[in-house]
Amino acid sequence: MSTVEVASVPEPSDDDLDRIFNALANRTRRAMLDRLMTGPSTISDLAEPFEMSLPGASKHVRVLEGAGLVRRRVDGRIHRCTLQPEGLEQADAWITRNQRFWEHQLDSLASHLSKDDTRGTD
Repeated sequence: MSTVEVASVPEPSDDDLDRIFNALANRTRRAMLDRLMTGPSTISDLAEPFEMSLPGASKHVRVLEGAGLVRRRVDGRIHRCTLQPEGLEQADAWITRNQRFWEHQLDSLASHLSKDDTRGTD
């Protein structure tokens, strides 16, 4: 049985992946990340589309920070957030590794079934 070649991206820890995927599991946090992809934003900017309180938005940002997806800089009373793409790259690396594994498994199954089909027609 052959092995699947995967890129040499360092494997994030299970705890890192748990934090990343937990953060991404919430639609509000995903929308905040989408907003941050356009550039830095304040907590007020991130809260505005959801009509949520600043403390509520700040809680979401804390989860994103804990997952390594966002960095917050405090200037007096203003909290500025920026996207940290490394966390998304870790999630992407894990998904890609698993995608390659399952594609290989499905290709092997298709090949096996194809051989069975040709044997059955003799």
